Amino acid sequence: MTERVEGHGGELALAALRAHGVREMFTLSGGHVFPLYDAAHRTDFPIYDVRHEQSAVFAAEAVAKLQRRPGLAVLTAGPGVTNGISGLTSAYFNASPVLVLGGRAPQFRWGSGSLQEMDHLPLVTPVTKHAETVFSADDIPRAVTTALTAALTPHRGPVFLDFPLEAVFSVGDADLPAVAPVAPIEPDPDEVARAAALIAGASRPVVIAGSDVYAGDAVDALRAAAESLQVPVFTNGMGRGALPPAHPLAFAKARRVALRGADVVVVVGTPLDFRLGFGDFGDARVVHVVDAPGQRAGHVQPAASPAGDLRLILTAFAEYGGDRAGHADWVAELRAAEDAAKARDAAEMAAETDPIRPARVYGELRRVLAADAITIGDGGDFVSYAGKYLEPAQPGTWLDPGPYGCLGTGMGYAMGARVTHPDRQICVLMGDGAAGFSLMDVESLVRQELPVVIVVGNNGIWGLEKHPMRAMYGYDVAADLQPELRYDKVVEALGGAGETVAKAADLGPALARAFDAGVPYLVNVLTDPADAYPRSSNLA
Repeated sequence: MTERVEGHGGELALAALRAHGVREMFTLSGGHVFPLYDAAHRTDFPIYDVRHEQSAVFAAEAVAKLQRRPGLAVLTAGPGVTNGISGLTSAYFNASPVLVLGGRAPQFRWGSGSLQEMDHLPLVTPVTKHAETVFSADDIPRAVTTALTAALTPHRGPVFLDFPLEAVFSVGDADLPAVAPVAPIEPDPDEVARAAALIAGASRPVVIAGSDVYAGDAVDALRAAAESLQVPVFTNGMGRGALPPAHPLAFAKARRVALRGADVVVVVGTPLDFRLGFGDFGDARVVHVVDAPGQRAGHVQPAASPAGDLRLILTAFAEYGGDRAGHADWVAELRAAEDAAKARDAAEMAAETDPIRPARVYGELRRVLAADAITIGDGGDFVSYAGKYLEPAQPGTWLDPGPYGCLGTGMGYAMGARVTHPDRQICVLMGDGAAGFSLMDVESLVRQELPVVIVVGNNGIWGLEKHPMRAMYGYDVAADLQPELRYDKVVEALGGAGETVAKAADLGPALARAFDAGVPYLVNVLTDPADAYPRSSNLA
């Protein structure tokens, strides 16, 4: 039965949003969007506000990532929208179903120079799946439903709507469109069978599973496929934790050995980008499994590339009934390499050196992080170590900026994670460079009673730039920060708490205090600026 809704534009939008399971709004106050606040306030729809619009979009993205449903950011016209574009772009690269609702100057005065008059669509269209200006209050429920359907249709991604002042303040009425589940994309069965045969028949297959495995709710299907075919699995992004670290087919440290020795590399739910050497695996044949045909790599010619619902594809792999090669020796070879790498890592994570080595920070964190803790990476050099030393125990517990590499996600992601999981540990791993982008939003966390732990790796430099620039030119510029800056004092001034740690032996007690504090707490760790993450820049 069709539901008829009426009210001002904010009420009409909220009715459609609720129907799609949206349960909170992230925003920074602006007069152009007052009706949305009015509708939320009068119906006890939670509003979380921030100090910079990018944090609102990043918070909405964290909700979208963690809960696999739409996240909502509401931004006022002009600079409100433009301040959120980095968040929109990150959501676009991360395939996160985020809806940004923007205010807009009145249409009846368009061209007369109203406050913050700007056509947003040319800016947001390249980084959204759907962007539209809604000129009538009556059309708002239809527009919200259309946008959210696009956001949730694989390949998922952000969408944008803006409302001219007179449209959102006007009263209207409309039928509330029915919410239809997004139909799965059926993969080509022949392509699936071809891929399954390649994997099963390989002597040394390797699977690399990425964020779309979690976003597509295909974690169980991945495990079933790996166990059925007895294939070693590596993960990246939100694919991390899809197989628990103790699983006999879960690997993290032996990726270089695996990719050098593999004869078939199966990449599932992640692009063949710089994080995977652009899909160049030497003589190995590549199977690229994607959730939509448009995600197939254009710069690599895979041996097979099934496209469609990842659960269907991976389940078909698990049920493959053709000939299979034995992989036990290959798995054992990788396990030996994995164990050797873990032994080296254990020594590094226990290093007693002062200044503190970043590896020691992660050694101490591994002692205190719960299995279901949400860990957030916001940084370059320091967070690169997190990817090496932390092994999420469960899927859906790791958030990082993704392939766009945008700094400043930390406080927004922390807000979205805390709203999603009120009772879990939320730990933000932040470089001191990244701290400059969003640390002011600690005030937002304090004011709204959203406690998180922030660990800053403070080496006083832009680590991923300073060391490579010196190697290239023999000098560096624009790569230094103020050494030993007291970021903990910044957090204290904003109403939180914190401390600076300069000795490795003091790390454990400081982290214990942080997780017991019940307020945003920053542990400012003075790390060795000479200890740079050992990798190339992958800028090409």
